Amino acid sequence: MRPLWMAAGLLFVSLGAVGAFLPILPTVPFLLVATFCFARSNPAWEQRLLEHPRWGPPLREWRQRRAISRRAKVSALAAMGMGVLVTSLTLGFPWWLLVLAIVSVTGGWIWTRPE
Repeated sequence: MRPLWMAAGLLFVSLGAVGAFLPILPTVPFLLVATFCFARSNPAWEQRLLEHPRWGPPLREWRQRRAISRRAKVSALAAMGMGVLVTSLTLGFPWWLLVLAIVSVTGGWIWTRPE
């Protein structure tokens, strides 16, 4: 099972790296999953993620307190709003309503997390 956990961890780190450059794709959620996978396959890599100067603090905050910073919340909600706007302009009705419903649920959950 360890090789599968390692492969999954690498996949999610890769998705997180892509998300660091694309505004719609999130970074930290992918790194959270990568940390979870590395905890089961390579604890040294898990520790490297947790100690990373940029991504370590939000990962540790989530792990310790299930908290999301206000800046991250605003950024996530803004990106989601842009996603709804792009969907409405490209796919139109009724697809943007589906995206709006999903964003409303996930955005509400994000906003209610502690800071």
